[in-house]
Amino acid sequence: MPAGLRQVVPGIPGTPLPRGILGASCTNVIDVTEDEIHQLNGVEWLAVGCCPARDWPDPCEDPVPGAPTDKEFCRPTTEHATPITIYAGAECSAPGFSYEEAREQALASLALGEQHAIEAGFMRTKLTQDAVDITPPEGPLNIAQGIASLEGCLAENYGGVGTLHIPAGVAALLGCCNVLHEDPATGTLATWAGNCAVIGAGYSYLNQGPGGIPADAGAAWLYITGPLVIRRGPVDVIPDRSRASASVNIRNNDRRVLAERTVVVGTTCTICAVQVMACP
Repeated sequence: MPAGLRQVVPGIPGTPLPRGILGASCTNVIDVTEDEIHQLNGVEWLAVGCCPARDWPDPCEDPVPGAPTDKEFCRPTTEHATPITIYAGAECSAPGFSYEEAREQALASLALGEQHAIEAGFMRTKLTQDAVDITPPEGPLNIAQGIASLEGCLAENYGGVGTLHIPAGVAALLGCCNVLHEDPATGTLATWAGNCAVIGAGYSYLNQGPGGIPADAGAAWLYITGPLVIRRGPVDVIPDRSRASASVNIRNNDRRVLAERTVVVGTTCTICAVQVMACP
């Protein structure tokens, strides 16, 4: 076959990881309407279920040693979630790279990578800021012990189904100890206690613990939270079609187009973190 110029073909499409923060069926993703757009400035609410229900002994029976003598009352706490902006940009020399091509590139990159960006943003702005580190003084646990510790931590503070946040880099280890099982009807990954699991590339990318502390060599940070609600805004393309000429920098003749959206990720009650060994 004679040599010649390479044939230009469409790019290879990708598929977002199915267990990520947007793909996991335990995450409630809400695409906000125009009437709800103000929610993208952040939201707040009164926490529900963070004060556990307790048992009370029969007053007609003899007192049990250690039994409570007064009933406990909890004041509801106000929780909030702050906005995270995620984006993807396309850049190339303007000759031969039209505005529409740049726009398509930016939108495709955002669609494929938004889970990664949301996970990293949520880890950076919420998980690392509010989590309680339950790693023992002896150091990282194996992955089964780590998940068991996280589930115990959440159960002591919250009565509902929680969400595990697991870096993609240790996901393969979950099968070694039969830690998770899949619901064939929904595809949900859950522990035997019933907590749901999100397996995220963004968590692997940062791999940070409380206070932004990096994981030890050969280790990874895992988290558990209450349920997740993600509010997503519309995708904005900058500049839009009406200002397509503004995408070109006249100094170097490069074209830049940006696609971005705002998300607000909310969770509730206690957040626990533990460091685990990234080996079987």
